[in-house]
Amino acid sequence: MMRVIVLLFGLGLALAYKNPHYAAGRTTMVHLFEWKWDDIAAECERFLGPRGFGGIQVSPPNENLVIWSANRPWWERYQPMSYRLITRSGNEQQFESMVRRCNAAGVRIYVDAIINHMSGTWNQNDGTGGSTANFGEWHYPGVPFGRNDFNWPHCVIQGNDYGCCPERVRNCELSGLKDLNQGSEYVRQMIVGFMNRVIDMGVAGFRIDAAKHMWPGDLRVIYDRLHNLNTAHGFPSGARPYIYQEVIDLGGEAISRDEYTSLAAVTEFKFGLELSRAFQGGNQLTWLTNWGPQWGLLAHADALTFIDNHDNQRGHGAGGNILTYKNAKPYKAAIAFMLAHPYGEPQLMSSFAFTNTEAGPPMDNSGNIVSPSINSDGTCGHGWVCEHRWRQIFSMVDFRNVAGSTGLNDWWDNGSNQIAFCRGGQAFIAFNNDNWDLNQSLQTCLPAGTYCDVISGSKSGNSCTGKSVTVGNDGRANIYIATHELDMMLAIHRGDNSRL
Repeated sequence: MMRVIVLLFGLGLALAYKNPHYAAGRTTMVHLFEWKWDDIAAECERFLGPRGFGGIQVSPPNENLVIWSANRPWWERYQPMSYRLITRSGNEQQFESMVRRCNAAGVRIYVDAIINHMSGTWNQNDGTGGSTANFGEWHYPGVPFGRNDFNWPHCVIQGNDYGCCPERVRNCELSGLKDLNQGSEYVRQMIVGFMNRVIDMGVAGFRIDAAKHMWPGDLRVIYDRLHNLNTAHGFPSGARPYIYQEVIDLGGEAISRDEYTSLAAVTEFKFGLELSRAFQGGNQLTWLTNWGPQWGLLAHADALTFIDNHDNQRGHGAGGNILTYKNAKPYKAAIAFMLAHPYGEPQLMSSFAFTNTEAGPPMDNSGNIVSPSINSDGTCGHGWVCEHRWRQIFSMVDFRNVAGSTGLNDWWDNGSNQIAFCRGGQAFIAFNNDNWDLNQSLQTCLPAGTYCDVISGSKSGNSCTGKSVTVGNDGRANIYIATHELDMMLAIHRGDNSRL
């Protein structure tokens, strides 16, 4: 009986860590990669809140090593020097203000937590908050950590370790980053103290960087010591933080993502790989009729889903040709499918433009991040892509909100690359990735009336700036998507932004 109680308690905690605790009616998170805290707060108030976004993953907020020898690359944020809240994105007061303002706008904040390691050894030794370290002695006085807080004997992960040796993957250094011993009580206290500090400030959860490189038992101890979410920021009493763990598992490795699903959610890298392949013509869209765990994906409740993230859009951990903003037409279609389909908890990527995969965010000569400018058409400038501001993407965030918890029904396909489906009686979407036009009478599951296609345009008063779709009394409508059109999908729903 006691064993059963313990198992049920463990299952309850795991489920608790899989709820993102979005404000009511919101369903989607966006990663504002390398944005400054003040800019994120403003974006919550002027765009993300009003557009119905549920949350934001922010870049690591704790002090990192400044690496001018590589022209301040994006990955310097993953070289911790301390747990002080001071980076190029802002200081502690700006971070706390951002969290407060975004929560007030209905948008939750999720922290990218770097708890596997400290920085590597560099010929530079200045943190963003002024901390220094004695790399040769594994001494980080900004925490403080010393030699006894790291895994010994010293070793560095080799490529073949991933196929044979889980103990080396978890106890040796990843890319020369000094590997913390999460089995140490003192190390656990330092990590938990950092995470609880930002929970108390109002964050809703964490991405756990490099979770595969830490022992699941150690992570369980850390997670279970975290505070409940702060009710002063609108969270329900007793709510546990949402945790999604970075475990890159495309098969064939000694460490499996399944070792981590009993703890919390896991980043599903296969999701973006398979959808990128399908929308680039590598698999026919008709096979997506059984999209989900049948494709070898995680269970629905376990999966944080995405097409691209800051790693795989640069070729890290992808295992294939991942769609990004650089291939806009199929990328928007893959995003639309992700947001239209009920599987998983979706995350969008909002990028800065890059050609060099090592490049950091837009910056001035002093290394300060340059804020995105907002153009008259709502897009971004100053080197920022801002995919979340593309009409086809933010309109699908609204589509997902309107669809809510409804299931997928009335699937249609032509046996090739034209597909369509409904979300209950709330929403309908169709895709054409064939080399000929889609021109078909289809069941939309919607009440009779006229609807604006939210992909090709928007609703303006009593008319549409893009296509309109007339639904008959039987719920059917003629759906037309030409191959030459800018986008390969059409979407309508019962929400105010689509129904006339």
